[in-house]
Amino acid sequence: MLLSLAALGLMTLDNRQKLPEPVQSSLSAVVYPLHLAADLPFSFFDFITEELATRRQLIEENDRLRTQQLQYAARLQRFDALERENIELRQLLQSSYEISETVLIAELLRVDLDPYTHIIKIDKGSRDGLFMGQPVLDAKGVMGQVDGLDPFSSVVRLITDPGHAIPVQINRNGLRAVALGTGDAHRLELASLPNNADVQVGDLVVTSGLGGRFPQGYPVGLISEIHIDPGEPFARIALAPSAELDRSRQVLLVKTRSQTPPPAEAEAGDEEPAETAPAEASS
Repeated sequence: MLLSLAALGLMTLDNRQKLPEPVQSSLSAVVYPLHLAADLPFSFFDFITEELATRRQLIEENDRLRTQQLQYAARLQRFDALERENIELRQLLQSSYEISETVLIAELLRVDLDPYTHIIKIDKGSRDGLFMGQPVLDAKGVMGQVDGLDPFSSVVRLITDPGHAIPVQINRNGLRAVALGTGDAHRLELASLPNNADVQVGDLVVTSGLGGRFPQGYPVGLISEIHIDPGEPFARIALAPSAELDRSRQVLLVKTRSQTPPPAEAEAGDEEPAETAPAEASS
């Protein structure tokens, strides 16, 4: 305050007395530091205020950017899921071109958690033209068949269910057998093949078309193990399913040209038993 009054007094003296130029220069040199000293608290206050405002803006901006980053990270995860889904859909569509039958794509709704049954639920039903026993595939092979119908959803019994059986043949030589579910999502068993049957590990097993449900030629699995016991009439042959039964989220529902949905059966919604070995024998 005193410095400000002193500087003001010198300026007033300069204005009233009209001091010569050299004296004015000297007085200016003296007054300038006094001005700086007098203005210092105000400049410091302005500086602190500006710094605090800038810091607050930076904190707010950082919070906004952090929130935005989290949002983008969540969206990126969704994009990854959509990319995987698109890849699977492209595989399904490619598979539908290869099988050359009428197909409908459905999505998985629910998986039965009972370890003794292998059943899933899909988002298509009788209103979409589905029918009992309709074959269900994924992009890699046979998954199962429709085992229960509602208007907007369906129950699918997988080929690994212990109550499921499907007529098959070995693609290499046409040897026929029946693939039985074992309750293991990664294992089927071939029934009724003698010990001397021409079977090799790695053989592709496909649907034979003889059961009346699955058209011929759909991949069922690859032979993974062969156990021969001389005291038994039949070999024990394990089959690894081709379909990704525990991973697929989209499935193909197949209807051949010869198959038509039975109207009475679709309306009643009565379940048929899964395709069994006697069906192969009767064929």
